[in-house]
Amino acid sequence: MKDGNPEPLVLREDQDRVARLTLNSASNYNALSTAMIDALSDALDEVAADPSIRVLVLAARGKAFCAGHDLREIQGARDDADDGRAAYERLFSHCSAMMQKLPALPQPVIAEVQGIATAAGCQLVASCDMAVAAEGVRFGVNGVNIGLFCSTPMVALTRAIPPRAAFDLLVTGDFIDAARARELGLVNRVAAPEALTDETMALARQIAGKLPAAVRMGKRAFHAQAGMGLAEAYGTTSAVICENLLRPDTAEGIQAFLEKRPPDWD
Repeated sequence: MKDGNPEPLVLREDQDRVARLTLNSASNYNALSTAMIDALSDALDEVAADPSIRVLVLAARGKAFCAGHDLREIQGARDDADDGRAAYERLFSHCSAMMQKLPALPQPVIAEVQGIATAAGCQLVASCDMAVAAEGVRFGVNGVNIGLFCSTPMVALTRAIPPRAAFDLLVTGDFIDAARARELGLVNRVAAPEALTDETMALARQIAGKLPAAVRMGKRAFHAQAGMGLAEAYGTTSAVICENLLRPDTAEGIQAFLEKRPPDWD
């Protein structure tokens, strides 16, 4: 039992080549405690190593998707001889490593956001490849309201939405709703709360139906080229697309299109 929860902190369910990881600590709003970060990091490693899984959905139980870091745990570290410095360095190093696993995962990752996502919880959404949110859900990087600028959440957020919009949220502590999050690009789709899981899974199954090798190669190239200059990005992606074209299953996909039939990939 961790975080006072008799059940695992992260639940896994597989269906239709889609893995669902569900944050399962509703009593503390699925806060990113050290234990939760450990559990989620381990679960991501397991999914990454599972060739049967083509898409990952990251969901949560309870009223909140994720309320960010566990402030009680953070405050408790102040009693340490160094006022918590070593504990904070470990926490944010570990959390940053976990967040980086999401874009590095071979499979596309979709956040299914049923409740509020604040601070590092908003970072968690921004670190996923896509997001589907329920109508009315709110997002914020509101640490500044308690005197803590959301510096680490800023990294993912500024890569997901326009920088000026991100800075506005970071310095005001204001929240945005799902509709505004979609306008900014933090969220791909907005669904009625009762249809959230169905819409998320429909999107996941659509992606899972594509050639998995092409999707994995494409995701890797997508994140790699994003940090490159124009010429380097074209050089990198040209090599990837050539590698993709040389695959026998890609040759089959193109031939099937020309012959107006479904590809024989399974």
